[in-house]
Amino acid sequence: MSTESQNTRQADVSRKTNETNIQLAFNVDGTGISEIETDVPFLNHMLDLFTKHGHFDLNLKAQGDIEIDDHHTVEDIGICLGQTLREALGDKRGIKRYSSVFIPMDEALAQVVIDVSNRPHFEYRAEYPSSQVGSFQTELVHEFLWKFALEARITLHVIVHYGQNTHHMIEAIFKALGRAVDEATTIDPRVTGVPSTKGVL
Repeated sequence: MSTESQNTRQADVSRKTNETNIQLAFNVDGTGISEIETDVPFLNHMLDLFTKHGHFDLNLKAQGDIEIDDHHTVEDIGICLGQTLREALGDKRGIKRYSSVFIPMDEALAQVVIDVSNRPHFEYRAEYPSSQVGSFQTELVHEFLWKFALEARITLHVIVHYGQNTHHMIEAIFKALGRAVDEATTIDPRVTGVPSTKGVL
């Protein structure tokens, strides 16, 4: 069950399967406050960065079958976050729609480009020096971002231009993602109605 408010642009969702149990509340117009409890510590850290740098509010509790691996938990959190973003934006009236953000993290440089298009598409260009950060598998970054873009119904391009430290490279992505989502969803007073010649997004 989900709820959404046009005035505050927030939504929440609960998702329970045989693999995961997730409750997630997301406020687009927040202040950077996160309360995150999942079984995947590295993802907790990345979502905290995403929330802080996007000036969102995120409340997340998730349990999953991590005795198998982190895949289902990471995937389903991406699904839930995308769903709440889509619902919170409503008809998308007045938003900027597009954004392109570069973020450095020491030696690493990541770029995130977004179109809040209602046409889900994901492009990903990243090659990491290692396949894991601690116990977290780097291939799950792709899984999270793809499911987030699909459920939010956005076009999302993620490019890591270079880097030597895998943690830094992924951290730059999540910081850039937060700032890019924030910019693309910002209300532009010059925009009347929906920012599309089609008249709908």
